[in-house]
Amino acid sequence: MIKNQIVTGIMSYGMSGRVFHAPFIDVHSGFKLNGIVERSQKKAQTNYPDIISYNSINELLDDSDVELVIVNTPNDTHVDFAAQALRAGKHVLIEKPFAPTLSESNYLFELAQDVGKVILPFHNRRFDSDFLSLKEVLSHNMVGRPIELHIRFDRFKPEIGKKLFKESNRPASGILFDLGSHLLDQVISIFGRPKAISKISGKYRENSVVDDYGTMILNYSSGLNVFLTVSLLVADPQASFVLHGDNGSFIKTRTDVQESQLIQGMLPNSSEYGIEELGNEGVLTISGTDNTLVKQKVISKKGSYMQLFDAVYETIRHDKPYFVSKDQINWQLEILEPAK
Repeated sequence: MIKNQIVTGIMSYGMSGRVFHAPFIDVHSGFKLNGIVERSQKKAQTNYPDIISYNSINELLDDSDVELVIVNTPNDTHVDFAAQALRAGKHVLIEKPFAPTLSESNYLFELAQDVGKVILPFHNRRFDSDFLSLKEVLSHNMVGRPIELHIRFDRFKPEIGKKLFKESNRPASGILFDLGSHLLDQVISIFGRPKAISKISGKYRENSVVDDYGTMILNYSSGLNVFLTVSLLVADPQASFVLHGDNGSFIKTRTDVQESQLIQGMLPNSSEYGIEELGNEGVLTISGTDNTLVKQKVISKKGSYMQLFDAVYETIRHDKPYFVSKDQINWQLEILEPAK
């Protein structure tokens, strides 16, 4: 344990709170997990017996010990709850999507500045092992000049889900906001703001009122074209990262193991955490001598969502720049926000 821990409260103990937040806050020496909001079922104290189980968000915000609040409630509540937390004098870590609109995003960033607190977007998939493989290939110029990049997030869920907030026509609903925000963040983190975009979405599941398929095409001034696809109707998931350049290609399946490990109860400080199994390496095909093509495997780096919480601590305690900027969030929302 280190001094000057950040006392933290979590707004919900659904999947995101149980899997992506509480385990990290609990084992990270820079944080103290103070409590979690549980309106009905009280489950958190089974795993964290020393915490407070708040009956409401107001109880959490009224707790003067809490310095950081994690907003991991349904998408359409993010802006309102984040604003309440900021006005209560708390720093905020906010789940994706950051906001439904660009104007609401600017409102939150301005409010945080006015009250002297920070608001930090939660984009953990920058620390996926498969995405880190793509970054390594690009940073070492392994395929030469990038020309075409395809990134997919495929799932097969043909039935309407039970989570009403995901299946109702409300702000920031649908798969483009839910999964597309991950892919946009990854691309923007590497290449920045595109010069042109096009977007297609559709509802294909029976009785669906939200988009369950989407494709976004981003064009960059360098000549790179990026194709992002998210779908709930892919029974045979395709390669998640396909990169073509003028000297070769790189193909990688979606193999990050962190989510499945966390669901199974592995703690993020385990020595096995974040390491994908052998046989799932990316495949690099590059031009060799005499115009031959040479294939080689690219072993993934260890995935580590803990790096996000390291960054949160450094920003709050040492005023270091956070890895997701306001501009990056706003560029993302310029693309995601529905046309008026």
